[in-house]
Amino acid sequence: MDYSRIVEAVKEAGKIALDESLTQEISVKGQSDFVTAVDLKINNYLKERLQNIDSSINFFSEEQEGKLIDPCWILDPIDGTTNLIYGFNLSSVSLGLYQDGQVIFGVVYNPFTDECFTAEKGKGSWLNGQKQLRVSERPLSEALIEFGAGSTHKELTDISFGIVKDIFRECIDVRRICSSALDLCYIADGRTDGYFEKVLKPWDIAAGSLILSEAGGSISDFKGNAVQFSGPTSVIAGNGKVNKRLEEIIGKFLVCRT
Repeated sequence: MDYSRIVEAVKEAGKIALDESLTQEISVKGQSDFVTAVDLKINNYLKERLQNIDSSINFFSEEQEGKLIDPCWILDPIDGTTNLIYGFNLSSVSLGLYQDGQVIFGVVYNPFTDECFTAEKGKGSWLNGQKQLRVSERPLSEALIEFGAGSTHKELTDISFGIVKDIFRECIDVRRICSSALDLCYIADGRTDGYFEKVLKPWDIAAGSLILSEAGGSISDFKGNAVQFSGPTSVIAGNGKVNKRLEEIIGKFLVCRT
């Protein structure tokens, strides 16, 4: 497949997010869970473009969940919808190609910064097709750690922020940008060093997981197992140096709560 056509389609779709009139057409799916006209328009645009490129590949999206059928495109039309609504310009279009039980291609595009992160299995990760990405070498004591608190899972507040408190004691600082796809890409680019979240969906991590792995990073669930794309999963991601310690801190915290 000519992946340059996919990247072009994602970047064209990203332009839709720059239309402020669409960002204010908002529906509420659940507690702190929004969908805008941008999400829906990008979803429909990319579904049509991808079908025209290769109609044999199925389609699996946040706005059109259906069932994960191999092979398929896994799409989050806007990862960071709340950011988009509030003009906090850390949102991305995230698209991964799932084939033979793994993600073999991924693209994450932030139209507000014009940063396009891509990876093809076995061929490395790239920023805007020019800069090859590589994770940092920082240990946890020197690390910036990102986390997701799950605004749609307020019942996990004590767990998420309890873990953050324990990690904060050992790292330099913590960040929360609320786009898991960008979280993973920033680790891949060495801007940050680790990330965790208790509940994520396949479209949140499909593209970013490959981009991180191809940059030398690691990703697993809270128990150290490979992340799955058939349903919700917990995530620990990092530059490799921080992963084991994050797993230990999280595991100890969860044991203490049982």
